[in-house]
Amino acid sequence: MSWTEEKVSKLKELWGKGNTASQIAEIIGGISRNAVIGKAHRLNLSAKIKTRTATSNKNFENSIEENNTKPRRSRKSKFKSLIIEKDFEPENPKQLEELDENSCKWPIGHPDEKSFYFCGRSSLKDFSYCKLHLLYAYQPKGKKEEVKEKEEIPEFIGKKIQSA
Repeated sequence: MSWTEEKVSKLKELWGKGNTASQIAEIIGGISRNAVIGKAHRLNLSAKIKTRTATSNKNFENSIEENNTKPRRSRKSKFKSLIIEKDFEPENPKQLEELDENSCKWPIGHPDEKSFYFCGRSSLKDFSYCKLHLLYAYQPKGKKEEVKEKEEIPEFIGKKIQSA
């Protein structure tokens, strides 16, 4: 594929208007997107002069500002407040058919048992569980059960290893 003077001038024009390499390749015809990128690079055309704008630029800018002004709460701090509270409402045992979006869905017992039920307390907004069961369900990062760093080797195996 050879770049004619006409194709090069068209490339420069379309590149300056902010068209994508794919669009330019389609308009010029007979060349690939990568060929357009390569030629633009060899011609030292600047990176896109005109950047594509989002359809709702104002909403995007407002959401960025809101995100920057709201204090970030870590996952740990969200649950710390729950740990301090010790007064939990009493269980309100419910069967599966009785559950609604505002009731805790923590299962109590085994589903095969007749005494099986769900907690039924009021669940927290955006969660399926009440305050108490939320503490069980969502463990803070890094608080998993500690694994022994070095597993102890039984003495008789240690002797076999040494004698080998």
